[in-house]
Amino acid sequence: MIRPNLRGQGEPLLRVENLSVVFHSRNGFHRAVNSLTFSIEKGETFGLVGETGCGKSLTGLSILGLVPPPGKISSGRIFFKGEDLLKKSQAEMRSIRGRRISMIFQDPSASLNPVFTVGEQIIQIIRRHNSISARNARKKALELFEAVELPEPQRLLNTYPHELSGGMQQRVMIAMALSSDTELLIADEPTTALDVTIESQILELLRKIQAERGLSVLLITHNIGLVAENCRRVGVLYAGNLLETGLTRDVFREMKHPYTQALFAAIPKPGSRGKPLQAIPGSVPGSEHIPGCVFSPRCPFVMEKCREIVPGLEEVTPGHDAACFLIHNTVHEGRKNGKDSA
Repeated sequence: MIRPNLRGQGEPLLRVENLSVVFHSRNGFHRAVNSLTFSIEKGETFGLVGETGCGKSLTGLSILGLVPPPGKISSGRIFFKGEDLLKKSQAEMRSIRGRRISMIFQDPSASLNPVFTVGEQIIQIIRRHNSISARNARKKALELFEAVELPEPQRLLNTYPHELSGGMQQRVMIAMALSSDTELLIADEPTTALDVTIESQILELLRKIQAERGLSVLLITHNIGLVAENCRRVGVLYAGNLLETGLTRDVFREMKHPYTQALFAAIPKPGSRGKPLQAIPGSVPGSEHIPGCVFSPRCPFVMEKCREIVPGLEEVTPGHDAACFLIHNTVHEGRKNGKDSA
């Protein structure tokens, strides 16, 4: 069971309930997101972490109503400020998308139109969501460029995307995301294409803007370190399934699911230069159906029942849940003493 509100502040800003997304093909369908439930409170940063292909980005696109065909949301509800987004018309979603909920992507160069200046693009977005003149929109664009700490904003308005560095392009994208009354920012791998120094600057900028505006942030990433540094709560996603969730400090201090442990084991450690990384064997499943626990084919502690029965999320400690039959034991004890061990 997932408790959507840990602070007791009433209705969270965003609440995703039992979200499932399927992709249909001639051979049947593939469930890319499976009964996913989580919430984000006002002013909170929630991290969604997992390997490439586990459904993180698709979750963000589902919130915005942008699931690419042949994908389709098959079930669930997505509440934003108490209103179910899945019941909104396309016109209603267009008024929400980019205005109240914004998204920035991992590759800003692919999101910016190369044939228009960045000034033309942000001014167009500002005017789309605000009833103001072109002159006032340009003034607002300058203010936004200053807010995201872009140097020489007046000059940059007249530059094309290819004339900017990756870090500057991402700052432009952040400025665009903040061009209206955004309350929820979905950051999909926002620093993956940047070097470490620029990554740190972008994340510091996001923290500063969040504090100033009271933004809620959904941080989608494969980087455990970014989650540990930036997120109050975290959800560990694998093959579209939420395997562990809770306060970041609790989940990372007492990891109960073997997949969460494996993600941590794969992080390079200080003093480990020259030593092989502890990679997770196998790969994230594709369209094939896996009975039982979705991680069972790659789990070093798999038991027979793991291959037959789907474990549900259970409480580890208040606010910390995990979907594993070994939840109330250490994994090693479960493997050593469990009679069902493979």
